[in-house]
Amino acid sequence: MEVVTTIPELKEIVNKLKLDSKTIGLVPTMGYLHEGHLTLANTARKENDFVFMSIFVNPTQFGPNEDFESYPRDLERDCKLAESVGVDFIFAPTVEEMYPNDGGIYIRAGRQSEILCGASRPGHFDGVLQVVAKLFHLCEPTHAYFGQKDAQQVAIVQTMVRDYNFPLEIRTVPIVREEDGLAKSSRNVYLSEQERKEAPAIFQALQIAKETYLTSQDVHNAIELATKHIETNSSGRIDYLQFLSYPDLTQVTDETNHFLLAAAVYIGKTRLIDNIIFHTKG
Repeated sequence: MEVVTTIPELKEIVNKLKLDSKTIGLVPTMGYLHEGHLTLANTARKENDFVFMSIFVNPTQFGPNEDFESYPRDLERDCKLAESVGVDFIFAPTVEEMYPNDGGIYIRAGRQSEILCGASRPGHFDGVLQVVAKLFHLCEPTHAYFGQKDAQQVAIVQTMVRDYNFPLEIRTVPIVREEDGLAKSSRNVYLSEQERKEAPAIFQALQIAKETYLTSQDVHNAIELATKHIETNSSGRIDYLQFLSYPDLTQVTDETNHFLLAAAVYIGKTRLIDNIIFHTKG
């Protein structure tokens, strides 16, 4: 595995691989890798000739109350983990390398970024799109890999790729779950024993909403039953529980056939997110 830190080095490698008609899978990360990142890399390894992983803590997606400086960083550890799952190249630039100039041209994520998790993080997804667009141009991937856990982020990136004709395919890798259905997350360690027992109610509620909708096509009833399940089976405080079209993240209509059920719930002091994405025929 090779670690690349400058754009000219990266482009030299990419250009050679493209001349040889090699496929490239890109896994964008901010480092401090966990099981979810490694699952993305494993999937990329199976589907591409070469796998690139970016490790870059992107300052433009941090809000004024989010401490960019304290975000965990451990490149040596990350390199060992990435190499263990077959990553070929790590791109680990400095902030100065990625953003040497500011010409005042910015990407706006728009309506999709103003709901769900984005409602409390104005500007966050603008920064995500800025860095992702740069990485797509620099790495020229055939496929880019994102986890379904961050469904809103994936939807926004997919929309940019679709609407601006980026020449790549976004691969969404399913959520990795515990045996009882709880979405795996580094935040789960903050749950008390009792809270951990209650947490699977979130995924159960999403499943109830899905099955209710498939039976009745009644969005209101689906959300109502899911809400009741969380309130009855946990001490959770619902931040949001929404049923939207995917990836546009608009209101469900009779014409919708691709859906997102998304939830954010506080169990104790820990905010857990989860979602289900599903299709109907049509």
